[in-house]
Amino acid sequence: MAIIKGPFPRNEYLRRLLLVKSEMARREVDALVVSDQHNITYLSGYTARSAYVPQALVVTAKEDEPVFILRRMDAPAAMHQCFMGREKIIAYPELLIAHQDKDGYDAVIDYLQAAGLAQGSIGLEQYDLSTLTVEKFRRRLEGTRIVDCTKAVTWIRLVKSELEIEVMREAAAISDAAIARAAEVIRPGTREADAFAEIASVLIRGVNGKPGTRLEAIAICATPRTGTCHIPWSEDIFREGSQVNIELAGSRHGYCAALMRTYSIGAPSGRLRRVHDVQVEGLDAALSAVRPGATCSDVANAFYLTIEKRGLSKESRCGYAQGIGWTEPTASLRDGDVTVLQPNMTFHLMLGNWIDEEFGYVISETFRVTTTGVDVLTSAPRQIFQVW
Repeated sequence: MAIIKGPFPRNEYLRRLLLVKSEMARREVDALVVSDQHNITYLSGYTARSAYVPQALVVTAKEDEPVFILRRMDAPAAMHQCFMGREKIIAYPELLIAHQDKDGYDAVIDYLQAAGLAQGSIGLEQYDLSTLTVEKFRRRLEGTRIVDCTKAVTWIRLVKSELEIEVMREAAAISDAAIARAAEVIRPGTREADAFAEIASVLIRGVNGKPGTRLEAIAICATPRTGTCHIPWSEDIFREGSQVNIELAGSRHGYCAALMRTYSIGAPSGRLRRVHDVQVEGLDAALSAVRPGATCSDVANAFYLTIEKRGLSKESRCGYAQGIGWTEPTASLRDGDVTVLQPNMTFHLMLGNWIDEEFGYVISETFRVTTTGVDVLTSAPRQIFQVW
């Protein structure tokens, strides 16, 4: 039986690897040890959940394909998902799991030495590694030039290809459908857990023949917990007069498109209506500020200044780069972030506003920067969903 290895052709991965190799050359790095699980996905197609133990993708300047070193029981998943040939998948033995002195990074170091790479310069994603692991690399590779390549690949991921944008559109369509399903199942007397199950089923089944390929965390913050932001469902039931804030994300092949909306069981309070109107006005202002050459700070301040004129403020940032994984830890939509917007950068414009301990409101969109402005990938109505 032929194995379908994911949404992207081989040349898409080779294109990404060329970008990484160019950065390696700039930093004078002969081999890059990629340990961040999302960067591994970006460069290989691997999305299985095995990052709870050491694993690493080794990219070299001379080889077209990287080598993936991971736990033996997870190696078959890599063979199913990675674009590389089977010979590029190296399985390390179970002996290295929960060993008192060694772990999977010893297998990575062994490979670097056996492949003759220890004589050159090696890059590490040090932010993804413990201090003890970095010390192990330095100790066992004594004499090797070790270069900190923290977030080097992550910043490359910031600008998406057209193929990546298409997958994010598919994820966004799933998010829209899940938000719509939430409006159908949030009712007085319904358990939060039962509503969650219905919403999650849409995130898994997907839409338009495109299923979700991972279930991302869902935040359901219902009265009296609307002043919170990141808690899951509770054992409680929805009640008449309750407000419900939801944050979720459809996911396709590791790519997320997040979306937030607010629901009211019965007529919304005057306070909620006012905050909604102000926040939507700020959302429109922020999206209008998106264009190539503008900065993340420009977009953020368009939102902040708009709502401040209406007597509202928001303490937290109003968005962040998004793609593989919920958050790409690079650019933020906040005052002072001078990252310059480029076409096909993608962001979650996250306007959740937790005003006090007992009250908050959420609305958001996932968008991409175009050559002339903005393309909003999510399309759920920008309203308070009133349910009965």
